[in-house]
Amino acid sequence: MPRPRADSDPARATPVQTGVLLVNLGTPDAPTAAALRPYLAEFLGDRRVIDYPRWRWWPVLHGVILRLRPRRSAHAYARIWTPRGSPLRVYSEALTGALQAELDRQRPGAFRLALAMRYGEPSVARQIDRLQAGGARRLLVLPLYPQYSATSTGSVIDAVADAYKALRWPPELRLVNDYHDDPAHIEALATNIERWWAEHSRGERLLLSFHGIPQRYVREGDPYLEQCLATAHLLRRRLGLDETQLQVSFQSRVGREPWLQPYTDATVRRLAAEGVKKLDVACPGFAADCLETLEEVAMQNRDFFVGAGGETLRYIPALNDSAEQVRSLAALVLRHAQGWLPAAAERERE
Repeated sequence: MPRPRADSDPARATPVQTGVLLVNLGTPDAPTAAALRPYLAEFLGDRRVIDYPRWRWWPVLHGVILRLRPRRSAHAYARIWTPRGSPLRVYSEALTGALQAELDRQRPGAFRLALAMRYGEPSVARQIDRLQAGGARRLLVLPLYPQYSATSTGSVIDAVADAYKALRWPPELRLVNDYHDDPAHIEALATNIERWWAEHSRGERLLLSFHGIPQRYVREGDPYLEQCLATAHLLRRRLGLDETQLQVSFQSRVGREPWLQPYTDATVRRLAAEGVKKLDVACPGFAADCLETLEEVAMQNRDFFVGAGGETLRYIPALNDSAEQVRSLAALVLRHAQGWLPAAAERERE
């Protein structure tokens, strides 16, 4: 009987590295209705995202939404699609590569990184298998969501748990719950905005647009709203702005029940009606640019603002694979991996 290959048998692999799994939301494989249908079915079928009883939600999802929404979503994706593919995938892959290089520079050979998508490919389970097959006996999961929500980070936890159920000998596990108030992250956000202002001038107002969730989720214990407001408070203080100069709103609502307010589309219209002519918008809940930032904010809400009397809405890009984000995430990984690094490396950190 042939001997199993070491790189395909976790029990025989040499455990020389800590695996770090970055997880982002996900993306369809192409900007087409055919590619959007299975992606939306997985995303909107997640109980963490839509928690209605299945007997109530399933007929709506499969009988109405998945018949109509894929075509509309495909049009939106086509507006931002690049020759290299989905911006979220392109930026997330670039971030993963840059973070691997930075960790290799600081702790050579200590970490092996992989990128997973919560919905679509590469899946969380597939990438955990890949890291374990490479010898990782310790796994740090880093969801690329600065603020915790059950709809995002909570869903990643579910996916990791499901993957672990199938493993005979799962790696030791740690997970970064959130980093919404991490000083290095706040500094990275502020530096990104200040650099953009230095290149493009500063608008009359700065709007921070976070992804929304239903108000009911917050009442039931989700800390997302509190963490978004904490990020905004810290960023406002770091930039030296007051509450009129830096405001907060929430985007991407769907369905009929109330979501977190004020809504971004209503806010940009209101600001234009109040006489604001030049509005800057940043989205500090997104680690990488995606449909919600590039199409919803930079295109749709720009049109809303101009249509209501404003002159220009300028979107400030996400951190993406910037040096500031790479350094802040590297520090986050090293902090959460304390006790896992070789003793010599740990002594160097002290």
